[in-house]
Parts: sequence; structure tokens; C-alpha cells
Amino acid sequence: MFRREIFASRLRGLRQERKEAQPVLADLLGVSVNQISEMERGRKTTSFERLVLLCQHYNVSSDYLLGLSDKRQPLDEKEKPEA
Repeated sequence: MFRREIFASRLRGLRQERKEAQPVLADLLGVSVNQISEMERGRKTTSFERLVLLCQHYNVSSDYLLGLSDKRQPLDEKEKPEA
């Protein structure tokens, strides 16, 4: 189930891992720094288009970012057939 707190925490964590400032992410998404702050506090979410940008930028699945999965799988990782 989607929870804003998980989205907020993971977004903040991914940004901080890259040592990016909020203005850098705001420029990427075309939003204000305040919007990034609100997203990282769990007060606001984002559009589908911006969610795709976030996933591509941080190379994570939307399931991970939204808290639907705890598996942090890169977007470019291909599924391996089961043995």
C-alpha cells in the first residue's frame, strides 16, 4: 500500500545519497524548491510524469520509490530466468 511517508523518506534518501541539493532536483522536475521540500516531508506527492523522471534519474523502480516493494532494483536490470 502506498504511504506518503515511505515515498518521502526514499526520495530524500536517494537525493542525499547523490549529495544533490534540493534546487538541483527542483530544476530537473521543473518545480520549486518548496515543492521538493513538501514532497520530502510527505505533505505532497508528484505527477506521473515527474515520478517517471525521478525513477529514471535515480535508476530505481516506481514500486520501490512508492513503497510498494522494498527491493531496490535498478531500472536497467533485466529479469533473469529462474533455473
